[in-house]
Amino acid sequence: MIAPIIKGLVLGVFLSISVGPIIFAIIKQSITNGHKAGYTFVAGVSASDITLVLVCNLFTSLFTTALNHSTAIAVTGSIFLVAVGIYTVFFKKAAITDEENKLILKKFRKRDLAGIFLAGYFMNILNPGVFLFWFAWTAAIIGDAATTPNPFHYKLIVFVTCLLFVLLSDIAKVALAGKLRTKLTPKNLHNINIISGIILIGFGIALCWGVLNFGDAIKNH
Repeated sequence: MIAPIIKGLVLGVFLSISVGPIIFAIIKQSITNGHKAGYTFVAGVSASDITLVLVCNLFTSLFTTALNHSTAIAVTGSIFLVAVGIYTVFFKKAAITDEENKLILKKFRKRDLAGIFLAGYFMNILNPGVFLFWFAWTAAIIGDAATTPNPFHYKLIVFVTCLLFVLLSDIAKVALAGKLRTKLTPKNLHNINIISGIILIGFGIALCWGVLNFGDAIKNH
């Protein structure tokens, strides 16, 4: 079936190039902490996408309830983004060697990697934009699937193709960002941390402001 593969690729391309806090967080995580941390963060993001797809398809009522509390979710997500941004700007420091003042790769414990995984998971799943994306497209795909001989097979191909494409594109971002790391000095990395932190704070404030000012208007429309 070519049609569901094409649709899955289109959705994957759209989601992977969408400008948001996740793409900056992936790049920052990879440059700051190296490939291992970057891939762990991406795994958390991918796990959250899979969770949302399953919720949309299997627990429609639960997802609808979550949308009814989109304001609380958005505020929680914005606080999370601002907190991460503040930590990145003011407290995040590059690990360097004592001899040559060069960047070194950190050694992560299992609990450190678990924290990075959860950061990726919650940063993605607490974004109302991601909720709306999966809700809208799941509804559309279910409608398309209903006109096919095998609806389940159709939906499976679309979502697997989309999620796999997004995962591979995120892995590519980690790999490319990791190559830049060897050419960075601690000062440059510090500047990158500041810029990425400000971006996260900006996204968090914009998210909170938008939902508090327009959330009720959208619900009542």
